[in-house]
Amino acid sequence: MTEIWFIRHTSVDVPKGTCYGRSDVPLQSTFPQESAKVRQLLLGETFDEVWSSPLSRCTRLASACGYETVVQTDDRLLELDFGAWEMKRFDDITDVQLQRWFDDWLNVSPTGGESFRQQCQRVARFLDDLRRRDVHRVLVFAHGGVLLAAGIYAGLYTFENAFSKLTPYGGLLSIGLP
Repeated sequence: MTEIWFIRHTSVDVPKGTCYGRSDVPLQSTFPQESAKVRQLLLGETFDEVWSSPLSRCTRLASACGYETVVQTDDRLLELDFGAWEMKRFDDITDVQLQRWFDDWLNVSPTGGESFRQQCQRVARFLDDLRRRDVHRVLVFAHGGVLLAAGIYAGLYTFENAFSKLTPYGGLLSIGLP
């Protein structure tokens, strides 16, 4: 059995309603306090491997928690790719694809981006690789969408109810894989 602890990055300094998926955005000025809470949560825990999204909001948290020398990054842990919508406010997007995406966010991709189902498939490939290796406890610093995909993969929730289970900034999701 492999136990995987997913930590969502801390809060970002981006205007509300902005598509910032894969953009490397700054963190709130509260990062020192938020990261201290995460560090306390991890105190005394040991892991065979530590992974992170390559975006700084995740790698910075991994470093603040003391894993800067052991953390490995993997592009499969990136947040949803919003493509042409990155760093635009939803209210300012005039793309006709936006309504299609709102109607079927599971299967429809933002223009030049990926659908939530595609993100889930990407995260599943990462988790499938972990299952094939001899690791028992793994720590992953990632994004809200990645944590949702991992929860779906582990059978904790379905595609339909996943977004009601979004882990808060700096929060933990733990899953077990046989």
